Amino acid sequence: MVADSAPAPHPDYGLAGWAPPSLDSIPNDSLGNSVRRGLNLLRHTRDSLPSYATSSLNCTSCHLQDGLRVEAAPLTGSFARYPKFMTRAGAVVPLADRVNYCFTRSLAGNRLPVESREMQDILAYLSYVSTGVPVGAHIAGTKGILDAPDTLVGDAARGGTLFATKCTTCHGPDGQGVAPFPALWGPRSYSIGASMARLERAASFIQHNMPFGQGGSLSWQEAFDLSAYVNSHPRPDSPGKEGDWPLGGAPADVPYATKGHLAADPPPSLVSRQNPSLTLVPAPRPVNSRSN
Repeated sequence: MVADSAPAPHPDYGLAGWAPPSLDSIPNDSLGNSVRRGLNLLRHTRDSLPSYATSSLNCTSCHLQDGLRVEAAPLTGSFARYPKFMTRAGAVVPLADRVNYCFTRSLAGNRLPVESREMQDILAYLSYVSTGVPVGAHIAGTKGILDAPDTLVGDAARGGTLFATKCTTCHGPDGQGVAPFPALWGPRSYSIGASMARLERAASFIQHNMPFGQGGSLSWQEAFDLSAYVNSHPRPDSPGKEGDWPLGGAPADVPYATKGHLAADPPPSLVSRQNPSLTLVPAPRPVNSRSN
């Protein structure tokens, strides 16, 4: 995983005739200024919002090429997909909540006030890169990270050997990152509640995008082995994680216990969060819980 943008985005977004507007075409008006601020917040999250992004990651550590790269959790079309029902939350959630899941889980930080200028600027950027996408349309990358083979098992020992030869230039021999590249485990990495903490999700990201600038050069087995190795280390906790997938149905590789699901290959330990209450993004209340 990297700190900033990757090479040029994939040209095919899977929606006939559609491509995101050029970043060079952002208008020179109040809305355009908000879009630019949002883009810069994604690029420099940890420096611009140190109280909310407390890890070593920026948003563009995973959302490569400013969120335009199909193979790396693209942000394109996100404004047309929310509000949506999320099985992890067990509720229909707005886009601002989805942004805050990234802050509290992937960035292992604190939720950003929805009413803040910064949140509105981030949403303005997401709207801009979704221009022209019909509500409910399925474009490439809708699932965030592309699917990986479901028959492979990672081997952390093999992954450790691979890590030493393929990953230390950017992430260091101890996985703590060589600036501007982020830490892959430890207190300044992503939390156990992040999608990247799942074996299959991280393997897909690795195979399509890593080593940086050489995406696709690793085999799927190598990607799964690296994922198993990286995720076999301590990382920040995700308070409230036991309430994920409240209706059941958690994916098999989720590394912590939820309703009807046992933790799959959990890390050896978790790092406590400094302000647990600020890491929670409450889901909207169920209809039957409202008072008359």
